Amino acid sequence: MVEIELDGKKVEVPPGSMVMHAAEKAGTYIPHFCYHKKLSIAANCRMCLVEVEKAPKPMPACATPVTQGMIVRTKSDKAIKAQQSVMEFLLINHPLDCPICDQGGECQLQDLAVGYGGSGSRYEEEKRVVFHKDVGPLVSMEEMSRCIHCTRCVRFGQEVAGVMELGMIHRGEHAEITTVLGDTVDSELSGNMIDICPVGALTSKPFRYSARTWELSRRKSVSPHDSTGANLIVQVKNHKVMRVVPLENEAVNECWIADRDRFSYEAVNSADRLTAPMLKQGGEWKTVDWQTALEYVANGLKQVKADHGADAIGLLASPHSTLEELALAGALVRGLGSENVDSRLRHADFSNAAPAGAARWLGLPIASLSTLQRVLVVGSNLRKDHPLFAQRIRQAQRKGAQVNVLNAVAQDWAMPLKNVVLADSGVWVSALAGIAAAIAAETGVSAPVNADATDAHRAVAKSLLGGEHKAILLGNAAAHHEKASSLLMLANWIAQQTGATVGYLSEAANTVGAQLVGGVPGQGGLNAGEMLGGALKALLLLNTEPAHDSAAGATGLSVAGMVVTLSPFKTNLDISDVLLPIAPFTETSGSFVNAEGRLQSFHAVVRPLGETRPAWKVIRVLGNLLGLAGFDADSSQAVLASALPGVASGALVDAARLNNTSAAPIDLAPAITEPCVASIYQLDSLVRRAPALQLTADARATLIADEVHA
Repeated sequence: MVEIELDGKKVEVPPGSMVMHAAEKAGTYIPHFCYHKKLSIAANCRMCLVEVEKAPKPMPACATPVTQGMIVRTKSDKAIKAQQSVMEFLLINHPLDCPICDQGGECQLQDLAVGYGGSGSRYEEEKRVVFHKDVGPLVSMEEMSRCIHCTRCVRFGQEVAGVMELGMIHRGEHAEITTVLGDTVDSELSGNMIDICPVGALTSKPFRYSARTWELSRRKSVSPHDSTGANLIVQVKNHKVMRVVPLENEAVNECWIADRDRFSYEAVNSADRLTAPMLKQGGEWKTVDWQTALEYVANGLKQVKADHGADAIGLLASPHSTLEELALAGALVRGLGSENVDSRLRHADFSNAAPAGAARWLGLPIASLSTLQRVLVVGSNLRKDHPLFAQRIRQAQRKGAQVNVLNAVAQDWAMPLKNVVLADSGVWVSALAGIAAAIAAETGVSAPVNADATDAHRAVAKSLLGGEHKAILLGNAAAHHEKASSLLMLANWIAQQTGATVGYLSEAANTVGAQLVGGVPGQGGLNAGEMLGGALKALLLLNTEPAHDSAAGATGLSVAGMVVTLSPFKTNLDISDVLLPIAPFTETSGSFVNAEGRLQSFHAVVRPLGETRPAWKVIRVLGNLLGLAGFDADSSQAVLASALPGVASGALVDAARLNNTSAAPIDLAPAITEPCVASIYQLDSLVRRAPALQLTADARATLIADEVHA
């Protein structure tokens, strides 16, 4: 450790640290713009100038390495005058538009100008003007005259997102941040540029001119999309969600969120919201009150049970639903005597299940993804399926990790890949067996199955046999594969021989939680494929749209006598008999368990819209009408305590309940069907209804691909 004196206090920091790091450790604030703890050091704003004893001039704290015995003064006259001079230069060309700037009230330049700016300006010439740019539907670059050239956005693109979409051209007063070729900013993490911009140059296009920051209430929440469980701050005005920004949690999402976490809130304010219960009568939808709708559903379920038996009733639930909703919905169907409960809507191999009460999971802490040295990813478009996992693995790759891929097509993951094995999804088992055979040949053990190893397989094997911290990660396509059990068996064998962990990246916010609270069929129960095939007379659809969310589609549901949809949106109109309006994540309390097994609870941030009610309350009342036991909880916390006892919010589920082992035989026969995988902005009902997300390049590419396929 190196000891320095900072404003009269002794501070110890590791060798190679900068004065800024020492100041952070000491709790001393040094004004800055270009410095960001997650980005490389640029030292181009000069706002952090401090006095270093024996140095001839003030030094930038962010770029001055500490030395033993160094004496630093951050608040001396010399340092303050240097900082005031820098502020004067920064304000020379900055426009005086704070009253109409979206950054007003949360602007670093505004804040520091109060302490370090002058009461007037000596600059009387014309200010520079920078032409605005249109870079897509998410990020606004309408007022680039505000830019102070801190280059945070440029470095974020290069170092975190992995794509240098913005850069600086020209020099001096002609310098400007731009996409150079006039392209759009298409990174799935692009919204983070808005957060790290210290001025109002980059702002949120959907939020633009909607509210002032001091008018907004700030409430914590958790992302309902992929399995990261990103922590959010939802900003609210007049009981309407106006903006979503990240809540820093180093163990989960650091200080970043994906664009779908940030902009999907538009869906909760959309005209597509279902605001009152509806019944289909004579082929037409009629709005009814809750009592009528729930009694209709309860009587219908009783009638189906009496006429066809309890086994004719089933539940399909979205893994984006909360733990409380899944637990109560499963208890409702099981209370009627049926085990037909499933949340694995896109799966093809339903035999690939964890032991009862356990769940398939990531296999390691999310934070550990940043420190891996060897990775094999099977069947995933990592960058689009799990943007925040991808950026952590990108961090690991920048530190020397070797990333290996087995996939059907070559994809741009915005990071260098060590080895890529391309194989049709039908023969992934054979390809993984080839890698296992190559490892067996290298280590002198018997291969799990007979398979031929190619040069590509041997290259992956050689990579996995090196390094220390290693992981084999099975993506959405591998989890939904027709031979998912065989892929898991081979992955476990490879992991055993190489010292790696095995895990599923997990598709949805509550994929792990759904397994823990019984969101899978019990003994003798039908799986999602069988239920969607038309095997039932009554079906409850919780927060799901089978036409978009399932591998089998919704065509088989036309034979059901009663289909009840519980959704925040007017959906499933062609297959449903009843629509019950339930609250999206912003209007209900609940919990998700992310890929690493971390339980995270959240509260409603706005009141329910219209006659919308939290789904757990709807299901509880339905249970009461059916006369079922165990439906007397008066809060979501009570439901959670019953469904997953002893686990506090923010804590990890007991490791004994997280299980990726398998004893299935390895089947080398080619798979017949393609894995069903949702694209980045078709993952769930919220992102599908967010207008800004549907205007992105990723969403348009999916639309074009679907049209070509059709």
